[in-house]
Amino acid sequence: MAAPLSKPTVERERLALSGWLALVLIILWFVAAVAVFFSMGPPSFEAGMTPAALVPRALAGPVMLGLGIFACFGFFTLEPNEARVLILFGAYKGTVRVSGFHWANPLYARNRGVVPGSEPVVTKGAHGITRLTQPKLKTKLSLRVHNFNSQTLKVNDKRGNPVEIAAVVAWRVEDTAQAVFDVEDYDSYVQVQSETSIRSIASVYAYDHGEEHELTLRGGGDEVAHALKKELEVRLAKAGVVVEEARLTHLAYAPEIAPAMLRRQQAEAVIAAREKIVLGAVSMVEMALDELARKEVVKLDEERKAAMVSNLLVVLCGTEEAAPVINTGTLYS
Repeated sequence: MAAPLSKPTVERERLALSGWLALVLIILWFVAAVAVFFSMGPPSFEAGMTPAALVPRALAGPVMLGLGIFACFGFFTLEPNEARVLILFGAYKGTVRVSGFHWANPLYARNRGVVPGSEPVVTKGAHGITRLTQPKLKTKLSLRVHNFNSQTLKVNDKRGNPVEIAAVVAWRVEDTAQAVFDVEDYDSYVQVQSETSIRSIASVYAYDHGEEHELTLRGGGDEVAHALKKELEVRLAKAGVVVEEARLTHLAYAPEIAPAMLRRQQAEAVIAAREKIVLGAVSMVEMALDELARKEVVKLDEERKAAMVSNLLVVLCGTEEAAPVINTGTLYS
């Protein structure tokens, strides 16, 4: 029996306490802690006060100072189009999207684990001590539009011809909870799924020379870009990512077949040009015969017409300039 699919995480927007208000409260807390600390005076056992009763009074000031210092770790700032995911001991508590200076529980996690597949980075600490640290996945996310330029991929098109293809994808995070909790690393996920979608789209269309009214990679343009965007939207929806635009940036035959395809394109271009030349030559010959007959310049029988058509087609369809030949005789001698 297959295991049930996990439900996607739903983002819950949450408002954090204003950082300026929290700053004022913490300063007042420090003032009160200092006042309590200096109001203790020398220990006195008068009025029947025992040493055990003096312990809470002696610890009140330092404890208040410690709590104030601990509260200072709850400050954070958000720029426009930034968000912070609040995680308390592994539990999702909400997302702050409002830009500005904020304060939240200092126990909220600052990072959410190590970047998958990352290598340790050498850092120097105090007193020149060298240590290895790995990059961390932060709980602060950018909601701005990102651009992903894929590498040039070699894939087979619909007809099996190897082609080189690349694309640019503009995307942004829409649901922060899905981006953080439903995929391991949403940035890497976007890159892998984008390249997979590009390969999938390339195999659906032919590079060029499709059948009548058939979309091709080179001639499809907006239609191919729209299909690529739809493919990406389906794949990236589970990561809470929205695709703004997707478009091909590079398209070419693979080097091993590029010369053969170039010769085919040249041959097809020559054939297409010859077709137009022949159609134009036939039209000009027909017009010449009609004008001669209408103006009665000369009367031509069928054999002379055939000779004239032949000469005109040679002149009009030839690749080199025609050399005139003076005929002193007649067609029948």
